[in-house]
Formats: sequence, structure tokens, C-alpha cells
Amino acid sequence: MRVIVVGCGRVGSTLASQLDKKKYLVTVIDKEASAFDNLPVAFLGRTIVGDVLARDVLNRAEIKDADALASVTNSDTLNALIAHIARTEYKVSKVVARNYDPRQRPLQEAFDIPVISSASWGAERIEDMFSDVPLHPIFSDPNAMVEIYQLEVPEDWRGRTIDALLPQDRCHVLSWTRAGLRLDISDKQSLETGDLIYLYADQEEIQMLRDRLSIKQEHFE
Repeated sequence: MRVIVVGCGRVGSTLASQLDKKKYLVTVIDKEASAFDNLPVAFLGRTIVGDVLARDVLNRAEIKDADALASVTNSDTLNALIAHIARTEYKVSKVVARNYDPRQRPLQEAFDIPVISSASWGAERIEDMFSDVPLHPIFSDPNAMVEIYQLEVPEDWRGRTIDALLPQDRCHVLSWTRAGLRLDISDKQSLETGDLIYLYADQEEIQMLRDRLSIKQEHFE
């Protein structure tokens, strides 16, 4: 997987290092050359100094071939804009924007891009969102020990009911949307590919759900 990380602060450098260790092809962009001092000596990825909004910088980063991009600079506006450009203009399939100021979060979410909060998220969460498993944590409150997950219904689960995928005694569904429209939560209504379900559950059930999603539907018939 080819990944571009925009911003080489604490989260950006940690994310780039973790992905590099897993043999991802990582390119890190930052406007300050000194920011790359945050990367470990063993880092094997590429580094590019420059303004990420400059087209030649994105071209040097080979954004047209990128599979994922994380914009984790200290500017919420820039993070949202870069993620939006990556997804809409360059068709990067997986993008994430980091949020520093809660007051700016509505602006970022207006771009309809996954947003992570600096208060409760780290590089591990972004890496999770780049994985192929369609279940990702989107909010974490370490004090309340609560995590909220977004589940994107895979093709294998099309036509099944929500209760078959999410047992009510272990999972709590908060919201269900389809093509941007909120649906009533119903055990009887069939799932469609791409439906977004927001839920929280205990860690044991989350792991069981991850395992369930990695197995073809016919195994549950």
C-alpha cells in the first residue's frame, strides 16, 4: 500500500514509522525540513519538503498512485482541504483529516471526510482506518472507557438483517445511514452494501465482529 502522510509532528512521524515497519510505501510531506528529525533513523520511506498545496509537491509524492492519505498538520482547515483534494481530484480511496480545535470540526466534517480528534486519537487509530476491515473506531473517550465504531456494510452482508450481524445483547446501534440519509433502526430491514452503521460494544464483541466480517456470508447461513 502507498501512503502519504502530510505533517511530520508527533502523530505524523509515529504513523509514518509504524507503516514503514509494516513495509508500506510511505511518503511524508512537511514544509519544514527539521520536522523530519522526528522520524526514527531506521525510517526507509521518502520525505518531501514543501507546501503541500503546491501541485508539484503532490506530484513528487506520486499522489496519483497513492492508496491512502492522512493529513495531520496543525491546521484543521489545511487538513480538511488536503483530504478533500486527495479524494475528489486524485481519487485516493482512503483519506483521514486530523482535528485540533473542536470548533473547527463542523467545517472539516462538511467535506464528508473521516476526522480524528487530537485529544483522544493517535497514529494507531489512523492505521486502523487504512485497513481493509470495514469496521473502524471513530471516537474514543479514555475516561469513560467508551469507543464508537463505524461499520461500512460489506457486499457479503447485503440482504441480511442488522440483528444477524450485530446481536442486540452485545452491540448498541446508535445510527444507521444509507446514501447520506438516516434510517430508522430496525431488526427487520435488510442491509445494503455501503450502509454506514455507528455502534458501540465491548471489546470482546468488537473482536468477534471483526472476525465475522472477515468470513464470507455463506459460512453463517
